Amino acid sequence: MTRPPMPDHRADRVGLWRHLAMFRRDILSTQPARLYAAKMAEVKLPFLHSVMVNTPDLVRLVLQERPRDFPKSERVREGLRLLLGNSVFVTNGPVWERQRRMIDPAFEGGRLRETYPAMWAAAEASAQRLSPGTVEIEEQMSHAAADVIFRTLFSLPIEDATAAEVYQTFRAHQRSAPLLNLAALIPLPRWLPRYFPRETRATAARIRALITQMVAARMDQIAAGTAPDDLATKILTTRDPDTGATFTRDEMVDQVAIFFLAGHETSASALAWTLYLLATHPEWQARLAQEAELLRPHVAQGTAPDFGLLRRLPLIRDTFREALRLYPPVPMLVREATRREEFRGRKLGQGAQVVVSLWHMGRHEGIWDAPHDFRPERWQEEATKAHARDAFLPFSSGPRVCTGAGFAMAEAVLILARLLCDWEFRAIAGREPVPMAHMTVRARDGIWLELVRRT
Repeated sequence: MTRPPMPDHRADRVGLWRHLAMFRRDILSTQPARLYAAKMAEVKLPFLHSVMVNTPDLVRLVLQERPRDFPKSERVREGLRLLLGNSVFVTNGPVWERQRRMIDPAFEGGRLRETYPAMWAAAEASAQRLSPGTVEIEEQMSHAAADVIFRTLFSLPIEDATAAEVYQTFRAHQRSAPLLNLAALIPLPRWLPRYFPRETRATAARIRALITQMVAARMDQIAAGTAPDDLATKILTTRDPDTGATFTRDEMVDQVAIFFLAGHETSASALAWTLYLLATHPEWQARLAQEAELLRPHVAQGTAPDFGLLRRLPLIRDTFREALRLYPPVPMLVREATRREEFRGRKLGQGAQVVVSLWHMGRHEGIWDAPHDFRPERWQEEATKAHARDAFLPFSSGPRVCTGAGFAMAEAVLILARLLCDWEFRAIAGREPVPMAHMTVRARDGIWLELVRRT
C-alpha cells in the first residue's frame, strides 16, 4: 500500500536567516520531524515568541475553554488584509461577534438543504468538464469549488463572465502573494506602510472591485424585490439582533472575499488530495465507486438526487475525513496571548503567538494509530471517534469553528460521488506530489492523475 507523501523536514537546528527563507517558501518544510511526537515546541527570537501546542488539553484551552484570551493573531492579518479587509476571518472581539451573528443564520438548519440543488449542478458540471488522459486535478477541483461558491452565493455558474474573472484573478493573486512579510514577524505601527508586490496589490484590488460590483447589483435586486433566495441575499438581509443593522456594501465585500478564500480554496485543496489518495489506493477507490452508483439513475435522467442521499454515502464521507486528517487545507491556526501565561512550565508573555498545528495534530504519533497512513476505515473505530474530538480539527473548534463546515462536507461528498460515477483516477509513476503550504496545503508542482472513463 502506498504511503501518502509528506513534505521534506528541516534539521532540528538551522540558522535564523535560512529558517526565514525556508518559511517564506513553505510552512511545512520548515518544521522538524520531531514535532509529530512533541507535546509542545517553542521559538524564541528577539522579535517573536511562539509556541506550538500539540496536546489536546492545551488545544482545548486555547480554542474552546478560553478563546477570548487567545484571539486571532494580528500578525496573520498582515498577510491577508489586502484581500480580506475586515472580514470575519481576521477580526476579534465585538466586531467578530457581530459578524458571526449576521452570517451564521445563512448556514443553519434547512439552508444547507436549500443550497443543495446548486451544489449538484456544480458537481454535474465538474464531471462533464473532465476528459480522459493526464489531468492536473488541483486545477480541476479549484474550478469545481469556485463554481459551487458562485452558484450558492450569487446564483451564478462559474461560466458567468464576472465569476470567471474573479476566479482567474484569485489564482494570480495566490501565486503572487507573499507568505511572510516584515510586519508578520516584527510588530510595526499601523501608520507605517506595508510592502506587497505590485501584482499582489493589483490582483487584490481587482478581485475586490469585481466583488463590489456583484454585491452592489444584489443590493439593488433586494431593494427592487427581485433578488434570488441564495446565500448572498440571506446574509445581506439578516439584521443584527442587537442593533437591527444589516451589512453595508463594503462590509459584505469583505465577507464575500473570505467566503471565496475559505469556501473555494480550502475545498479545492481537500478534494484534490482526496482524489490523489484514491488514485494510489485503487481497491478502496473501487469500493467508493460502488457506493457512488446510488447516483447513477439521477445522472442518467439528468435529475438532482434527494438531499437525504448524502447520508447513504458513508464510505465517501469517511474517506474525505481521512484526507482532511492527512492534508488539512489550513495547516495552522495562530492565536495571540492577551496576558501572561504558562504552558508546560514555559512562560509566555503578552503578545506571544500560540500555534495550533492542524497538520501535526492530525498526524501526531502519540494520538493516532499509524498516523501517516491512509486508513479511511479507521473512522468506524471507537478509538478514532474519541481522538477526533480533540485532534481532528480541519474546521477549527470552539466559538470560531468554521460556520460553513456542514456546507463543505456536503459539497465534498457530493462532488466526489458524482466524479466517481464517471471516472477512474489512476496515479502516474514518478509524479508523486510534494505537499507544501502557502495559503493552503497544495502540491508543489500540482497533482497529476490519469483519468479513465468508467463503462
